[in-house]
Amino acid sequence: MPHAHHSHHHDAKGFVREVAHVSEERGLRLTPLRMEVLELVAAAAKPVKAYDLLDQLREKHGNAAPPTVYRALDFLLEQGFIHKLESINAFVSCHHPAEAHQVPFLICDVCSGAEEVCDERVAELIEAQAKALGFRAQAQTLEVHGVCKRCRKP
Repeated sequence: MPHAHHSHHHDAKGFVREVAHVSEERGLRLTPLRMEVLELVAAAAKPVKAYDLLDQLREKHGNAAPPTVYRALDFLLEQGFIHKLESINAFVSCHHPAEAHQVPFLICDVCSGAEEVCDERVAELIEAQAKALGFRAQAQTLEVHGVCKRCRKP
């Protein structure tokens, strides 16, 4: 669906239910820690950094170790349930956890908000250009920085 923009204030509980369903269909183990990390990323109003997740988990459990959190994040990334925004080193939940896709993100440099642009034409164009140049793309996350509508208002 072209021109759809999604801010990351979507239904966190519904998203977690969808991921649980997809995991079951794929025969994946959504361990309690993976589920908790997923819930924290989904509930965050904006992209969340790994150490913030770690702090939140430590508040609840007292002894969450960084490697276990990173393993949970890696699992969620590999399955396409979350996206990593490399330029700001933060994580956001994915709007289409059931399908593999590449999406551009619009990242506000003022409030750190991120909008997922759900328009497959962008990914298709990059894929076509890569193919024309004989390049086989492995991963694609397009991150566009600027200032969002809310932050631009005088």
